Amino acid sequence: MKRGLRMLGSVATGGLLAASLAGCGGGVHDQARPDARATARLQEVLNDRPRLPDGFSPRAERPWRAPFTPRNIDCLTVLEPAAGRAPERALTAQAAVSYRGDELGEQVAVGLARYAGSEAEGHLGDLAEAMAGCRSMRSPGGTRLRARPLPAPLRAVGDEVADEVVGAELRGRLKGYPYAMDVVLVRSGDTLVSLVHSGLAGVDAERTGQLLGAVLRMASA
Repeated sequence: MKRGLRMLGSVATGGLLAASLAGCGGGVHDQARPDARATARLQEVLNDRPRLPDGFSPRAERPWRAPFTPRNIDCLTVLEPAAGRAPERALTAQAAVSYRGDELGEQVAVGLARYAGSEAEGHLGDLAEAMAGCRSMRSPGGTRLRARPLPAPLRAVGDEVADEVVGAELRGRLKGYPYAMDVVLVRSGDTLVSLVHSGLAGVDAERTGQLLGAVLRMASA
């Protein structure tokens, strides 16, 4: 399996409009439509007794909603897939849920999106550009999170279990309170796997890695 790793770069690439992820043009897979059976299968994977790491409830809840809206469109773009709003071009199935953890305010958002042809690779490339353009997430009311590359152990987990990984950890304040968030976007074959691990007391990168491995196993089952 060919593996690649695209991480948060040190140079911003400028504004990437979310609309560009939906795409336009006359690609052979542009007319692909979501398949009801495939969608039901992804929903079953996420809802039917998921095997999550210790400290996380197996009870799937409604798709995650970010507790703030970033001013930067690139930052908003990289959060959308985990909330169940993955890029639409050539999308054949999509499902999203959230799970609660034991730590203060801990939650993990998971989104699965399956694509026709090689479109998942193209979408991850677009998301990588958006991630590079998101150096910090800011929102009115005292929210500011600084982005930095994922720690080496978490990068290693992603490189081991997926074809390509894009990610960043964000640390700072949410409406004045300490807040942490790991954002990981992964391509595994024709599937885009999106994960946002967040919490008020901090986020353990090792737990994020365990979650990523568990979700990828679920997606490939």
